[in-house]
Amino acid sequence: MRRLVPLILLGLLLCTGTAAALESTPASTTRDTVALVSDTDAVAPGKPFRVGLYIRLAPGWHTYWRNPGDAGVAPSLALTLPAGTTAGPIIWPAPRRIAEGPVMTYAYTGDMLLPVTITPPATAGPLAIQATARWLVCKEICVPEEATFHLDLPSGTAAPSTQAHLFAAHDRAVPRPSPWQASIAADGSLWVQGPELEPSTVTDAWFIPDHSGEIDDDAAQPLSVRQGGFVLALRLAKGVSPDAGLSGVLAVRDRAGLETDVTVHATAGAPPPPAFPPIGRVLVFAFLGGLILNLMPCVFPILAMKAVALAQGAARGHARAHALFYTAGVLAMFAGLAVALIAARAAGGAAGWGFQFASPVFVAAMAWLLFCVGLNLSGVFVVGGSLAGAGSSLTARRGHLGSFFTGLLAVLVATPCTAPFMSVAVAAGLAAPPAVTMLVFLVMGLGLAAPYAALATVPSLARLAPRPGRWMEVLRQALAFPMYGAAAWLLWVVSQEAGSAGVLGTAAGFVLLGFAAWVLGVTQQLPTRARRLGQSAAVAAALLAAAVLSGIAVVPGTPAADTTAGARAEAFSTARLVALRAAGRPVFVNMTAAWCVTCLVNERVAISSAPVRQAFAAKHVAYLKGDWTRQDPAISNFLRQYGRDGVPLYVYYPPHDGAPVVLPQILTENEVLRELGAG
Repeated sequence: MRRLVPLILLGLLLCTGTAAALESTPASTTRDTVALVSDTDAVAPGKPFRVGLYIRLAPGWHTYWRNPGDAGVAPSLALTLPAGTTAGPIIWPAPRRIAEGPVMTYAYTGDMLLPVTITPPATAGPLAIQATARWLVCKEICVPEEATFHLDLPSGTAAPSTQAHLFAAHDRAVPRPSPWQASIAADGSLWVQGPELEPSTVTDAWFIPDHSGEIDDDAAQPLSVRQGGFVLALRLAKGVSPDAGLSGVLAVRDRAGLETDVTVHATAGAPPPPAFPPIGRVLVFAFLGGLILNLMPCVFPILAMKAVALAQGAARGHARAHALFYTAGVLAMFAGLAVALIAARAAGGAAGWGFQFASPVFVAAMAWLLFCVGLNLSGVFVVGGSLAGAGSSLTARRGHLGSFFTGLLAVLVATPCTAPFMSVAVAAGLAAPPAVTMLVFLVMGLGLAAPYAALATVPSLARLAPRPGRWMEVLRQALAFPMYGAAAWLLWVVSQEAGSAGVLGTAAGFVLLGFAAWVLGVTQQLPTRARRLGQSAAVAAALLAAAVLSGIAVVPGTPAADTTAGARAEAFSTARLVALRAAGRPVFVNMTAAWCVTCLVNERVAISSAPVRQAFAAKHVAYLKGDWTRQDPAISNFLRQYGRDGVPLYVYYPPHDGAPVVLPQILTENEVLRELGAG
């Protein structure tokens, strides 16, 4: 044993000496520690390897990216190499935006690596590398620093060094090529399009240009997300034209809180056609919808009484004043409805509104609501009769105040009849910015007020107005069918999210609510006691429907369609994982969600790549995919086993009971191939 001690000490000294040779003597201050490191422990002739400037910053200090922004200087690295040896450029990790007073800079904090690739000649022996580095570190003050580093690498069979993990971490921090299309408009609008980008996934985004002086770095970048893409409103620097395009790093943050960094080159050009209808078309439809509201049975009698009053000889100026006050009342009520919608949308956004339509419970409830609106339009039950009576009484009031209240209540009593038209405005309100929502509602109000304003201006037009009649009731009943159609479409959506059991529950709700509406309608004209019994029966049926809705909430969801082209994924289950491992097969587990942008990008650029698909097939890798869109409890338990509270999570199980390997959340093709042993 005593003879072994000197050998052990000698081995430790040799290991220490080798480690020192792979990391240069560091340059240290109270602000930072900097060294030159290598990813290999030896140089193989003609085989590229990497060295990097490893910077460890003290808390509060930062250094800069290749484009430092409004201030700062990027680090530089000058290498002195033996003849025949070449070096590539620095591969920069994604920076962060750091506000320094009134300026915006692009910088790094903590630890970072700035690597370059070195290619030795085919006859290379031991390699001596000298590197002169200059960098700037800032906190309250900025301090320029400089140092020269020496690194001696022996020749031999190359193997990963003890610093290789730094390079692997750096590779995960490098922005990946963008899978999305991008264009830059003349006004600085950066349009980004991709199927993963939608309001339910993207919560924040920002752009960092490759070169300084292209945008106003300190200007805000307002984000507007729509289905299939988003726009960042950049402020181009004075004198900058987007004709040559715009390149840089785009950072996208999803609802899981994960950030995806990609490199983009936005080509010059007009923005793509928006998924949302052009605002002009929306406003035309809103105005026409308001016009049609005048024909509804609950609105038309009130307006007819006002028209008769105008036709009986009111003075032209007095009539115009009444029309003005009536229009003001209509617009005030529509503005109130718009404010309520905007507030509801804001509350929904704070609670994750984008997740709602991924819930079969929410979709089923919306289908039931539209079904009940259709039943109301079909005349199965009546809503708003008392409001119409109140409207008629206020219509009879004289003076401008009466006209104002008539406008208010014309909108209020129209709400039971407006669903086919209000749904357009509500859809616009959910998809458009608040200002557009308000504008759509106000234009609809102008459409509702327009006929009365026309009658006030030209009272003789009252003779041309249609008379109340049976046609109004037929029109209202006909408008029920678009509601039934929308409910049927939502039933199909439920089938995609909750399968046949969800469809059965939603259809049962249709039956229960239909019964409740029928009972309510039958008893509305009966004496008070019978009416109350009918209302109680309707409430009981509605409560039973709510119980069915709670049953849909626990229906196991149908796994989302696999978006990984060419990779055949099985739905994850613990039993299937255990069976595959017992059979000795390698297994790749992908835990994802429809609202996780990072997950979807990883699938597209890494898992769905041709080399990875080929490696899966060649090595008979079973691919299990878990959909956590609805936060499935089994997947939640699996995540907790690996210390995760969210997705993505990638776990590779080697064949024959090998120890599982957790892959990084920012996944690259090389990472997957390396774990599969195919890299």
